[in-house]
Amino acid sequence: MIAINVRVFHVYAILTTALSLLPVSYVQAHAVHYDVLQRGISAKISYTASDPVNYAEYELFGPGDTLPHQTGRTDKNGFVCFFPNRTGIWVIKVRGESTHGLHGATIEVKVDDALNLKSFNKPFVETLSATLIKLFVGISLIIGMFGAYLILKTKKTQRFLANKNRNGEKE
Repeated sequence: MIAINVRVFHVYAILTTALSLLPVSYVQAHAVHYDVLQRGISAKISYTASDPVNYAEYELFGPGDTLPHQTGRTDKNGFVCFFPNRTGIWVIKVRGESTHGLHGATIEVKVDDALNLKSFNKPFVETLSATLIKLFVGISLIIGMFGAYLILKTKKTQRFLANKNRNGEKE
């Protein structure tokens, strides 16, 4: 009877060992492998210099693509990163939501033959120099103030002429 118990124990030990090895092979077959590479293109999207468009939805379209090459959300700092697989113009469409409502941007990124950033379109406001913007605003304020002065002067002149005509004075 002791011999049977030893045999049962050996069979039990072998089965337990064999069964315990099964999950190891299963886990290794579904392990996540990764590599860190220094390549790619990233775009930082922001409302202002200190206010990133964080966690906003975006779609990335490759040259000539009708379906998105990549979709997702910007990260905490407003970055979208991608690895182009061909040359041409890549388009990033971002839809961000702020306290002022929904905002969007379409960014065109030109990729060269080495799959590196060649150029990209800048927003209209950034393409004008700060001096030109200040000059435009200054001239607009001067014209606006001159227009307000003319309106007030015209109203005063009309009242003066109306009073003059009521009193019977000749012009």
